[in-house]
Amino acid sequence: MSDLFAPQVPQEVEARRPLADRLRPKTLADVTGQEHLTGEDGVLARMIASGSLGSMIFWGPPGTGKTTVARLLSGEAGLAFEQISAIFSGVADLKKVFEAARMRRMEGRQTLLFVDEIHRFNRAQQDSFLPVMEDGTVILVGATTENPSFELNAALLSRARVLTFKPHDEQSLGTLLKRAEETEHRPLPLDEDARAALIRMADGDGRAVLTLAEEVWRAARKDEIFDTDGLTRIVQRRAPVYDKGQDGHYNLISALHKSVRGSDPDAALYYLCRMFDAGEDPLYLGRRLVRMAVEDIGLADPQALVICNAAKDAYDYLGSPEGELALAEACVYLATAPKSNGVYVAYKAAMRAAKENGSLLPPKHILNAPTKLMKGEGYGEGYRYDHDEPDAFSGQDYFPEKMGRRTFYDPPERGFEREIRKRLDWWSKLRRERGG
Repeated sequence: MSDLFAPQVPQEVEARRPLADRLRPKTLADVTGQEHLTGEDGVLARMIASGSLGSMIFWGPPGTGKTTVARLLSGEAGLAFEQISAIFSGVADLKKVFEAARMRRMEGRQTLLFVDEIHRFNRAQQDSFLPVMEDGTVILVGATTENPSFELNAALLSRARVLTFKPHDEQSLGTLLKRAEETEHRPLPLDEDARAALIRMADGDGRAVLTLAEEVWRAARKDEIFDTDGLTRIVQRRAPVYDKGQDGHYNLISALHKSVRGSDPDAALYYLCRMFDAGEDPLYLGRRLVRMAVEDIGLADPQALVICNAAKDAYDYLGSPEGELALAEACVYLATAPKSNGVYVAYKAAMRAAKENGSLLPPKHILNAPTKLMKGEGYGEGYRYDHDEPDAFSGQDYFPEKMGRRTFYDPPERGFEREIRKRLDWWSKLRRERGG
């Protein structure tokens, strides 16, 4: 709620505030892009209607309205609002906030404590929230761009509901641009294609799309309209949202690996290029392609490993940007190759057996007997030299006696060439259905 007795901000000062700040929604109903939370039937709208709020974790990418929604929640629920950032706050700051919240509670008013970047607090600091959450001193609303399952204590998560904020889609970003034009009382000086390009550059970030729009207005001369090339020169294109050490990294490499495993070369190439475009180390991608070759293609096409190692070496030799093409070639080869995880499954089963059965002695007939004592103990007795046997196969048992015969590896039943042709025919049919 605004303060009627607060000094009025001069109009020229108000106009200098960033556009994204001036366009912050005034009510939950004004929030765009998060209708599943703030819409009429949204989770938060239902909480407000019931008159009961619980602690929550807001999880989502930057620019999706986490801070704004927390402020609006406190206002619509009649709660005191406190905001801290885990980047700048320590234990002493938390104690002050908790004490102030206790004083308000004694006066009959509850506090909504908004903690930005809550995942940056260590485990002990996260634990400090538990008592004040349990006794109702604060309603905690934490905001994080990282996966709460990995970054937050289980005890904290058990006391708070995780709500996911989605990246803005093209429609909600377009709505924000229209609001910006109404606020500025002028249209964006962009043609239709450039406007669509600006929305793509924002990459689902509402704050980013307004900041980019502001840059366009600053750069435009009178009656000037920018096309896509002009827009690119002005704003210098915002990099995609991708943190090479966090969720973005793991999400995309998972998508790449599963696309290869699912024999979809188009999707695999798309995710590979997403990671190239975001600045991922190509040699990291080369190593992952090698892993896919041995895990998912295996002996169904042994040449896959050779090609992936050659692609990695080619990148190491050529560098960027030429070397990326070698990795792309390996990626498409893997996606279209026949698949077998037989060796991968066999390796894991054999490793389990090795750990479970301890240091069992191999059968004596396959052990060398370099001394008389060992010969006397039966070492090497009864061994049959396979090359001297019919078809060069003796059929002896090589497993330890106490362990018994095991089967770990089940080779593919179908011929490799037949499998390759089957997949190529399948992909040709799918492309025709897609109209490609």
